[in-house]
Amino acid sequence: MLAALTQLLIFQLIGEVLARWLDLPVPGPVIGMLLLFATLVLGDGPSHELQSTSQGILQHLSLLFVPAGTGVMVHFHRLEAEWLPIVLSLVVSTLLTLAVTALVMKAVAARRGPGAPAAPRGEGV
Repeated sequence: MLAALTQLLIFQLIGEVLARWLDLPVPGPVIGMLLLFATLVLGDGPSHELQSTSQGILQHLSLLFVPAGTGVMVHFHRLEAEWLPIVLSLVVSTLLTLAVTALVMKAVAARRGPGAPAAPRGEGV
């Protein structure tokens, strides 16, 4: 578990360094995640240890929203003043996400062909 956490943090660090060094408008953790993804795709995929550690982190993902919730309450006066643009952006982004997801699923289904069996649970396309 320690090796997997170290691997995740190293990729995050590399992303942070690249984002700051190249003055990119993308957050460092996003760059690190893309680099990790590329490494896993080009390699043999995630190790068993990385898979189990990642699953453990994802099971407790809700804990990571506690600081964000606290930040929202600290800036509640701004939310009260700007509620309409916030609500509109949430609704529009949700609808766009649903539309893109539906289009991707439609494309994947068409690629598989009619009557093709669905992939077993836990396996990709």
